[in-house]
Amino acid sequence: MPLSRRMLTATLLPAVVVGGLLVSATSASANVAVTQVSADPFTDAQAQHRTEVEPDTFAFGSTIVSAFQVGRVSGGGSSDIGFATSTDGGGTWTQGFLPGTTANTGGPCGQISDASVAFDAKHNVWLISSLGVNCPTGEPVLTSRSTDGGKTFGNPVTTATGSLDKNWIVCDNTATSPFFGSCYTEYDITSSGDSLRMKTSTDGGLTWGPARAPSGTHTGLGGQPVVQPNGTVVVPYLSLNDQIRSFRSTNGGASWTSTTQVASISHHDAAGGLREEALPSAEIDGAGTVYVAWSDCRFRSGCPSNDIVLSKSANGTTWSAPTRIPIDATTSTVDHFVPGIGVDPSTSGTSARIGLTYYFYPTANCTAATCRLDVGFISSTNGGTSWSTATQVAGPMNLSWIPNTSQGRMFGDYISTSVRAGGNAFPIIPIASAPSGSTFNLGMFAPTGGLPLTGGTRRTAEIPASPAAAEQSVLTAF
Repeated sequence: MPLSRRMLTATLLPAVVVGGLLVSATSASANVAVTQVSADPFTDAQAQHRTEVEPDTFAFGSTIVSAFQVGRVSGGGSSDIGFATSTDGGGTWTQGFLPGTTANTGGPCGQISDASVAFDAKHNVWLISSLGVNCPTGEPVLTSRSTDGGKTFGNPVTTATGSLDKNWIVCDNTATSPFFGSCYTEYDITSSGDSLRMKTSTDGGLTWGPARAPSGTHTGLGGQPVVQPNGTVVVPYLSLNDQIRSFRSTNGGASWTSTTQVASISHHDAAGGLREEALPSAEIDGAGTVYVAWSDCRFRSGCPSNDIVLSKSANGTTWSAPTRIPIDATTSTVDHFVPGIGVDPSTSGTSARIGLTYYFYPTANCTAATCRLDVGFISSTNGGTSWSTATQVAGPMNLSWIPNTSQGRMFGDYISTSVRAGGNAFPIIPIASAPSGSTFNLGMFAPTGGLPLTGGTRRTAEIPASPAAAEQSVLTAF
């Protein structure tokens, strides 16, 4: 049965001010209460206001930090990077905006994009990686640091310069690791055919070492590095030849291996001119198993729509055959895309607790006028062997409610879910309601109190080895 037919219907109630932030009731047709954690305050003429898109999140202890684009600019980037922080396990939230980035905040860049969040436990520093757009140095990777628990961030440190894209950041937080306190930033060089690069910091993001590439010649984008307890860094990414691949370092980023194939991709482009791609979402459990999810149509005859699929690896070199996450039947009309996977870091193996947030169309065969965009969530408590019934978190949303870009309507090239140790999942997600005239109404929301990971008996299914043929285009803009 399609996901949309199982959902309860609720009415959108007026927002009220709680703790300085807006709290909204459930979106129409969703059955989850959500809290607004940020809104676009800028008024610069270049951007489409009020919009916030493309969030990442990270949780450590009772602190959760999310970062995202604020004021989306059609041609690329945004007015600034915003952040939303909770220091009480998702109970209450404060919002802020990075200083020293664009002209809106006293910085040198025209726009800014691609926010990613990490925490360095050794140096007790929260880090937000971002990508400057139209800066004096091109499109540099920047790193903003917080030493007060994610409440405020300072002016950014320049991590890398050039024509760069799709940066991501992670830190080694295992005290017994030989590289405890090392942080790693991944990005690609657009002027060199999306060649992949890595940089390492050992001082809490203050300084960064030389750029290093995986062995051989490898191109791609959307890499999401994760760090195993033994210090090995594994970097899944989307290659330019329609594959999810990965590479790794076992020596603290001094060198990087050649890449290995995770899986070939078969991808159905979402209807209605929506900007979306098969970028991977990666997470890691307490024992070091790497989980990678992406959208893929190979399980559906003729590739009419995507499922979310999952592959796992214990070492970053040998990967399991992709499995289909059983959100709904393969005969349904639903199209699923842009997953954000989270794993409880205190669990592992057959007891690993997984939360997966994703966007979807109830009917894949739709147009820009008829497509309805929704947000779903599903969970597993046994390492992905079986799953809960899916829950609709938000929607339906009209595509005209979200900002436009040179590559289509955009809520984000990626989203994220963080699972607190022993606790609930916290995706921070863009949710839109009808614009007010020419002004959008798209902000960042968290499920109130988080989403419980219940698990269930819906079994996964292995994807056929030979994916169905499907056309895929790779994002190259910000």
